[in-house]
Amino acid sequence: MKKLFYVVAALGVLFLTFYTYIGGFTEPDVTVATSEIRYVAGQPFLGSTDDRALGKVFQRAAEVLDKKELEGMLGSIYYNNPVKKGDTISAFIGVIIPDTTVQLPEGYELRVVPGNRKVLRGQVKAHYSLAPSKLYNAVFDYAKEENMELEQFYLEWFPQDDEAMLEVPVKQ
Repeated sequence: MKKLFYVVAALGVLFLTFYTYIGGFTEPDVTVATSEIRYVAGQPFLGSTDDRALGKVFQRAAEVLDKKELEGMLGSIYYNNPVKKGDTISAFIGVIIPDTTVQLPEGYELRVVPGNRKVLRGQVKAHYSLAPSKLYNAVFDYAKEENMELEQFYLEWFPQDDEAMLEVPVKQ
């Protein structure tokens, strides 16, 4: 019985150590900011969150960066709340690029996210599997506490490993 306790305790410590390492206990920072213009090269997606095509669109974006077809960082535009319980998302998934002078990979198109808008900006250092839900929850909580109404437009990007950003425009 004592051995079982020690094994369970050791597994618990390992789990907590791993969860801490990937940013599980890291709290996002949320600020009110003015957005910058962003250029997103990618592919549209409309469909179920369970659709394999969604995974393929994300894999293609990672491949574009790995093969150096574009310089930039992974990024997505969502036209509805991607963490809200539901089955369908409307998104544009790809790479945030520095300008519009680049040659786009086959099957990619360009979308421009306007700048100079009041946004809530969330930032967190956490693994990409944990970061989005942490960011969305923090931004929504901040908006509720400050009585801000948000638009149904979400820009998220991953500037470096284990860092994620989210901007959501504030309704004016």
